[in-house]
Amino acid sequence: MLPVDNETLFYRIALTFVKDIGPRRSRTLLEQFGDAPAIFKAPLKELKKIDGLTETRVKAFKDPQVLAQAETELKYVEKNQVQILWFGEDTYPQRLKNCSDAPVLLYHKGNTDLNAQKIVAVIGTRKSTDYGHRVTEGLLNSLKGQENMVISSGLAHGIDALAHKYSLQVGLPTVGVLGHGLDRVYPATNKQLAKEMMENGGLLSEFPSGTLPDRSNFPMRNRIVAGISDVTVVVESDIKGGALITARIADSYNREVAAFPGRVYDTRSSGCNELIRTNVAAMITNADDLLELMNWNTGKKQKPVQKQLFIQLSEDEQKIVDLLQTKDSMHADELLYQTGIANSQLPAVLLQLEMQGLIKALPGKQYRMN
Repeated sequence: MLPVDNETLFYRIALTFVKDIGPRRSRTLLEQFGDAPAIFKAPLKELKKIDGLTETRVKAFKDPQVLAQAETELKYVEKNQVQILWFGEDTYPQRLKNCSDAPVLLYHKGNTDLNAQKIVAVIGTRKSTDYGHRVTEGLLNSLKGQENMVISSGLAHGIDALAHKYSLQVGLPTVGVLGHGLDRVYPATNKQLAKEMMENGGLLSEFPSGTLPDRSNFPMRNRIVAGISDVTVVVESDIKGGALITARIADSYNREVAAFPGRVYDTRSSGCNELIRTNVAAMITNADDLLELMNWNTGKKQKPVQKQLFIQLSEDEQKIVDLLQTKDSMHADELLYQTGIANSQLPAVLLQLEMQGLIKALPGKQYRMN
């Protein structure tokens, strides 16, 4: 029998091992039962009432192998000081929480603030050119000194590794999202880089220890990179590059996407040019363009407006006004998290406040008082 204080953690891990129960079904179950232990302790007849849970899926909760795998993973987590980030807790990346396919559990090593004020994904081809090297180095050097900024990427060969490397050189924390368990580094040539990242950033994965870097895992990894970030910057990529998958996922999450343009006959930049041509990505040529896109380059304090002089605000409108008066600007995702307003209702509330002249919409899905 596991100690009482480990029971919840044990069942949370176990939930991720149940066959054919992915992120969406897990979230449905958690909404119904509250937490993982209650799911496993629920009678089978109660589980069968959940839409999409077939007889086979319900029986999988009673599979002894599931609990054995969870116990093994719990021992690994404790021995290696891995932090479990759970969907319902504040340490979980709140930007990712707003994505419909977000995993309910993440494994994290390091000291990354995954809810930092500004998180930028810098990604690109594994077969980077000298142009890609120079662009990545120039971008990160110019972002030096940015407060509350984290650089995310996938710790792959090429642009990803360069993004992590140059981030560390300029003192920006950087997190590598892996397509395998935290018990290995792939490619192996990045082991030293990963070790250095532990001092100012870290590693993140939804996969338990023992998971191999199979090709099918990397699109799943890419959605985490996109989901934890405010903006995804594609430095260099061909038309079929994995970076384009990440960029399109970010776009589907209503996150900003930016890309550096390249020569029209350079296949290594054809993906970036296509993202720009199809309006998926904003074209940037330097860090200032990125900061302007995200409205992160303003140092001017906005004067608070006196609210409710002539306008009677609804409860939701009042929540947003109160929050925006405390900061220069806020991202829509942060407003969603801080106010608790339903995701489907927030756009209408923001639009109403804009029409009333109380708030202003800015680039990068940021809002400020007018």
